[in-house]
Amino acid sequence: MNFRTSRQNRQTSETKITLALNLDGSGKNTISTGIPFFDHMLTLFSRHSLIDLEIEVDGDIEVDFHHTVEDTGIVLGEALKQALGDKSGIRRYGHAYVPMDETLTRTVIDLSNRPQLELRTPEHTPDAQNFPFTLVEEFCRALSANLRCNLHITVLYGRDGHHIAESIFKSIAVALRHASENDPRRDGIPSTKEVL
Repeated sequence: MNFRTSRQNRQTSETKITLALNLDGSGKNTISTGIPFFDHMLTLFSRHSLIDLEIEVDGDIEVDFHHTVEDTGIVLGEALKQALGDKSGIRRYGHAYVPMDETLTRTVIDLSNRPQLELRTPEHTPDAQNFPFTLVEEFCRALSANLRCNLHITVLYGRDGHHIAESIFKSIAVALRHASENDPRRDGIPSTKEVL
């Protein structure tokens, strides 16, 4: 098996990030961002996508969490894009419905090389404790823009901020797993344009 892997480094005046992933892994992970709730979400993402993931972030969390969360989304998106290569043989599309107690989230992804995020949530979506919901959106936007994918996320219903965030991260993971898997019936790039 040819493993699809990537290593990325990003350093700015606000964050220093090192990231390594194996798209064909088993969900092993070592994650340290300095934000326990975000570590929890990225651990879930790794486990349910079956992507082996190592992330080390030193960010200016004394200012706030925004730079760390957004920049991690940027680097993860870049790494996934690199690991996918020319996307030959993949399924390209994936979707998942993931419940988390009272919450249900649907995610649909197209690894199209066209970045677009559509995130629809209940009005007045609550924050998780110590993690504003706006940061979930910032992560999704950065991931979509740098993976260059269509990412449509709909929280169909939910009341608890932790459960909503968790169902979003898990549903992205499962949808991405399906979209990035090799299709044994496909030969070549899944597009009539012959390029993605």
